Amino acid sequence: MFTGIVQGVGQIIDIEDKDKLRTYKVKLPHQLLDKIEIGASIANDGCCLTVTSFEQDWVTFDIMQETLALTTLGNKKIHDFVNIERSAKYGDEVGGHIMSGHISCTATIIDIQKTATNCQMTLQLPAQFSKYVLYKGFIGIDGASLTVGKVSDNCFHIHLIPETLAVTTLNAKRVGDKVNIEIDSQTQAIVDTVERVLATR
Repeated sequence: MFTGIVQGVGQIIDIEDKDKLRTYKVKLPHQLLDKIEIGASIANDGCCLTVTSFEQDWVTFDIMQETLALTTLGNKKIHDFVNIERSAKYGDEVGGHIMSGHISCTATIIDIQKTATNCQMTLQLPAQFSKYVLYKGFIGIDGASLTVGKVSDNCFHIHLIPETLAVTTLNAKRVGDKVNIEIDSQTQAIVDTVERVLATR
């Protein structure tokens, strides 16, 4: 379980591609190294991955073909950065919203408007997921819990404060980039339930 509060940014320092499997090594910020164990869950750009080895300031993860195809992790290169969140513990403050680390799809950034104090991004989703994105609802973008702004057709806006830009990789995004999306599970459950009920009437 994760909260969508990105705790730091890690850098990919090695990648090994095998048959339908990618292993990559990520250098973690010092403050996120405490009590790491093999088998621990760590979100990389919102995708829950399992630690397979660690030493000093780096950890490795194995990424299966399905994850590589569904998320942006299949396009990552050495020296790229990823948003990092250690799994939540019972009793931790939930500053964002409850997230599973299971990516629903990717979205494409189609517009970015920046001022000195604000950044607005417009993202386009695959049509089948747009029904789950509601004004003022929650959404996970590359592991960051964010509030949905204006929604139209298959597009929606998000507004990023300077703090979010400073502690995540979102400040480096450009128009045309893809990001990992985790749909809020409660919203999805409600929408799907309503659709099933209406279909029986």
